[in-house]
Amino acid sequence: MTDEYFLEMVGINKTFPGAKVLNNIELHIKAGEVRALIGENGAGKSTLIKILGGIYQKDSGQGYIKINGKQVEINSVEDAKKCGIYIIHQEICLADNMSVADNMYMGAEIMHTGSLFLNDKLMVARAQKIIDEMELDIDVRQKVGTLSIAKQQMVEISRSLLANARLIVMDEPTSSLTNAEIIQLFAQIKKLKEAGIAIIYISHRLPEIFEISDSITVLRDGELIGTHLSFELTERQIISMMVGREISEIYKKDEKLIPSLIYLDVKNLNNRKLKNINFYLRKGEILGFAGLVGAGRTELAKAIFGIDKIVSGEIFVKGEKALIQNTEDAIKYRIAYIPESRKTEGLFLIDSIKYNISISVLEKFIHFIRVNRKKENALADHYSRSFNIKMISPDQKVFYLSGGNQQKVLISKWLATEPEILILDEPTRGIDIGSKSEIYHLIYQLAQQGVAIILISSEMDEIINLCTRVIVMHEGEIRGELENSETNALSQEKIMWLASGGDKKYA
Repeated sequence: MTDEYFLEMVGINKTFPGAKVLNNIELHIKAGEVRALIGENGAGKSTLIKILGGIYQKDSGQGYIKINGKQVEINSVEDAKKCGIYIIHQEICLADNMSVADNMYMGAEIMHTGSLFLNDKLMVARAQKIIDEMELDIDVRQKVGTLSIAKQQMVEISRSLLANARLIVMDEPTSSLTNAEIIQLFAQIKKLKEAGIAIIYISHRLPEIFEISDSITVLRDGELIGTHLSFELTERQIISMMVGREISEIYKKDEKLIPSLIYLDVKNLNNRKLKNINFYLRKGEILGFAGLVGAGRTELAKAIFGIDKIVSGEIFVKGEKALIQNTEDAIKYRIAYIPESRKTEGLFLIDSIKYNISISVLEKFIHFIRVNRKKENALADHYSRSFNIKMISPDQKVFYLSGGNQQKVLISKWLATEPEILILDEPTRGIDIGSKSEIYHLIYQLAQQGVAIILISSEMDEIINLCTRVIVMHEGEIRGELENSETNALSQEKIMWLASGGDKKYA
């Protein structure tokens, strides 16, 4: 049995002060196997991987780890690397101002024999050999900062191969990649698999898990729920294992939405990306915007919110022509925009939950030069309770929250402005299914209360299950509009036909 597996983790436990986060976890992975490791935020995935990578240590005397049938102690990152274990984190750990070769050899530089000088020529040659074997179009002498995110990930993989990795952990590797870049990544994973290298693949994207993995391990609340071959499971079964309830509850709706007055009317809008955009949005409606990467959906949201300049066209809010030249103008018209990148565009990560929620309406709490802390605290408490933000206190820094809870803080920040028009750009990207479900219910509840909502999403299930209508964009243009009703149901095929540039009459 032991010879069959490259990695065995048996009876792994981990306890932090006041909480047991892993309980008797087992993981058995063969050489050349791609194992998906999935679960909601807080399920224990990161803790388990940090134990494997030597960042954390398992509870003393609890369980064991074997590599190729031999029991090992992994007490540091160096111990993990000696065992052939390499972790590629979601946030890429490369130095932008250094060359690809220097990054690949960082911490393991080759010196000239009997000298204190680096053997740059040898390092460049060996690094380029690895890159060429992976069939990557990268010159190892160029700066990492000049590469795309996808190529930087390939450099991380190459660095692991240079370190003789036999098991590579990939944490949300596709979260910032285009569809074309994902195809390139999957091609590299298949090469690694053929070379006998095992992969632990962590992702919230179920379709890609089925495409790339051989087997799936599901964790929930620090417990092992099960491990199965990928073809044995369906998406519905996986979601049920992850959250402990059926998928029908994920998009549960109390009652049908009944849109009414037109709140937003966009006419002949043009700029450097957008071409003759016309659409309307009604009170109490969830209007979906679908399309491939680069279709212009985010640019449209930014144009409406005053971030991107409009060259020509008109915007009407509740029948009144709106002059929106910046974000302050948009907020005056009761428009709010929740951007795709919560970490770089939406939140102040090193500041508190309370600060982030109140920052957009800070003028409500300022009297002369003093801030009314009582009112500010009350606002933070209100949204923290309403949206079930899991935190230690409102003074906790946002940086330490899970992705789903960060997203709830960002939504709270803009709901505090009491918007009548809410634009959501990929609101559930990179968060677990449980947090997604909570955000879906929140979006639907806001629409029921009369908020007019634009939902930009690349998740077909979100578009189909939440939206009353869907506008599909392609290369900066609106390609078509689809109703979502009992008599004219949406389908992924119709949406993708238009998103790919197909004619509306065939959709």
